Amino acid sequence: MLLLLLLQVSVSCLWLGQGEVVTSFESSCPQFFFQETPPNEALEPENPAWICQRYKNQYHFATLYDRGERIPVYSAYIYQPAPGKRPKTWLVEPQLVSPKYPKTMEREWTLLNYFNMSLEQLSESQAILTDYKNLTGLNRGHLNPSGHHPDFNSRTATFTLTNIVPQHAKLNGGAWNNYEQQTMMRKTQGCNTTYVVVGAVPGNNYIAKGRVNKPSFLWSSACCEVDTNHRRAWGVIAENDRNEVQLLTLGELEDVLSDLYGRNQVYLFDSSCPRE
Repeated sequence: MLLLLLLQVSVSCLWLGQGEVVTSFESSCPQFFFQETPPNEALEPENPAWICQRYKNQYHFATLYDRGERIPVYSAYIYQPAPGKRPKTWLVEPQLVSPKYPKTMEREWTLLNYFNMSLEQLSESQAILTDYKNLTGLNRGHLNPSGHHPDFNSRTATFTLTNIVPQHAKLNGGAWNNYEQQTMMRKTQGCNTTYVVVGAVPGNNYIAKGRVNKPSFLWSSACCEVDTNHRRAWGVIAENDRNEVQLLTLGELEDVLSDLYGRNQVYLFDSSCPRE
């Protein structure tokens, strides 16, 4: 009887954290994109998943995920930095396994023990914790950083492996961190709302015996609303084996990404966001 009660309590607790795989961002969580317009299809991988990242009954950001490379293509969020504790629990996305599972962003342990899911099932279309063990010169790099969020719940939501890439450790703790913490704060002065899309370009190298792609580049872009009639925008890009970040205009970043992906012209924001 006690075991049954504990099981009921544990399963009910799962619903506190939710991450929902959806058919489109426009219909489900458009609020994280400037003018409710996500980037165009030029970034989409062969096997994409659109995730509205939800925690404690609230959406906190959106992620386009590459099931094949097991890394996010990009994460989109609204920049609202605030001091606070850094979460420690890492989560995964059961809906990448099958829509029959709850819309939960949850710990591996919980899924394996309470939802009869095997580690093999879980690992088929996403990274798992063991993929990031014993890395040399790399670490778990957030695309959407926890420090750009205003409260503990929204920071916790960023600690999902669907928001993580293998990132050069010196870059993650050096120039990229300086951009996230210092440059962003300086450049967003005077902005009422700043929309961010941050992503990773797949590379030719892998970790975890070929399971998880190591991106060749990381990039970030922002469109800031100063007021109804005035907007600013910028972008940055960094090679994932050098501790250096290059500041660009939004138009320059879109052109660089268009060349790197080799598909159609990339557009990260609605056309009313300035490219120069």
